[in-house]
Amino acid sequence: MRDFRILVASPVRQSPEILREYAQSLINLKTDDFQVDFLFIDDNISEESRSVLKRLTGILGGTVLDGYKKEKRQEQYIPHQWDGSSIARVTDYRNQILELAKDEGYDWLFFVDTDLLLHPVTLKHLVGHEKDIVSEIYWTDWTYSGVLRPQVWLYDNYTQYEINRQFPLNSEQIRQKTKEFYEMLRKPGLYKVGGLGGCTLISKKVIESGVSFSPIYNLSFPGEDRHFCVRAAVHGFEMYADTYYPAYHIYRKTDLKGCEDYKRKCSYREVRI
Repeated sequence: MRDFRILVASPVRQSPEILREYAQSLINLKTDDFQVDFLFIDDNISEESRSVLKRLTGILGGTVLDGYKKEKRQEQYIPHQWDGSSIARVTDYRNQILELAKDEGYDWLFFVDTDLLLHPVTLKHLVGHEKDIVSEIYWTDWTYSGVLRPQVWLYDNYTQYEINRQFPLNSEQIRQKTKEFYEMLRKPGLYKVGGLGGCTLISKKVIESGVSFSPIYNLSFPGEDRHFCVRAAVHGFEMYADTYYPAYHIYRKTDLKGCEDYKRKCSYREVRI
């Protein structure tokens, strides 16, 4: 494993409070078994966030690339508000990172969204699976419903139950099968899925295959991850979700209150950022 070259990367547009927690996560990530480089594309609006990112890359020895300078920036960062231009911008950033990983000959590319906290052994654990595409699971209350849902799915846009290609399922069957899928993912294991994102390790084989995040013209799925996953499947790659070391998702600022407990359980070493 020690000879593997791994690029850990992400576009960055984040609030400074959440970005500081993300920084702690990457600082605590165990990388000593590999040759690891860090790359960020700075798309921040907040100057404070830019400063946090600069300090993080100084600690990690990483590289920061500038995002679109010509874009008229919002006065205030509004998380998870995705219009067409936002998705196009992030898609371009992710494709840039893919191309760089290909040009530089990395063995693995690890995309980690900037609102996640990882267990320190996550990278080593995922590499150990030797799967072409594998994500660490995390759970999110997307809609304030109190129900935590995983960022992985089985079919289409976000279908989280096994379909019956011959007989349509009724609403009760869908509810039960979705519950069974969630219960399965709550058990530590490695599971084949149809879509994933957020915290994804990608092999050199995938990087060199031409799979990208660009929109597929005859699919209306929102988000660049969907199009990446469809392309990957068409190229013959299978996708997996690991559930041994779930990440913690800081989806909104109210989720910051759970960071200390997660870091304590993972024995983080706190570094001033």
